[in-house]
Amino acid sequence: MVRNGGEIRRRLMELVEKFREKGALSPEKALTAQELGLPPWFEQAMHRRLGQLGIFVEVNGKYYLDEDRLRKILERRSKVGYEGRTHSWSRYLGVLLMLPIGIIVSLAIFYLLVFSGVGFFPGEFLIVLTIVMVVVAVIRILYWRSKRKYWRGQW
Repeated sequence: MVRNGGEIRRRLMELVEKFREKGALSPEKALTAQELGLPPWFEQAMHRRLGQLGIFVEVNGKYYLDEDRLRKILERRSKVGYEGRTHSWSRYLGVLLMLPIGIIVSLAIFYLLVFSGVGFFPGEFLIVLTIVMVVVAVIRILYWRSKRKYWRGQW
């Protein structure tokens, strides 16, 4: 099994070149995997992630390359950046949400209350901790839900 991103891209581009060489670029010019000289794993991969990409389209047991879909995927990947890593606020928010941020914020609020001279009762820290943890949990749920919707729309 190939796990290296560079190796996957290389193999994908080899497949694209085979389709272009044989002229299988439309439903009318679709060819079988054998006619295209594709590796044995191609048809199995079409039932998994490769087929979900939509670059290679199957029509009655024959395949063709969807150049528009390929162009869109390449454009999207070039916008994302090197190795598929994004450098937006979203990436940093994801890392921040993995931290025990609720406890950190609760402790900061508690110490601000203590050092400001505000009187507090013994259970006040637990109340602040509970409220902050609930708010952080809701933010995490909304964040991961938006990420899931984004990635679902990409495929």
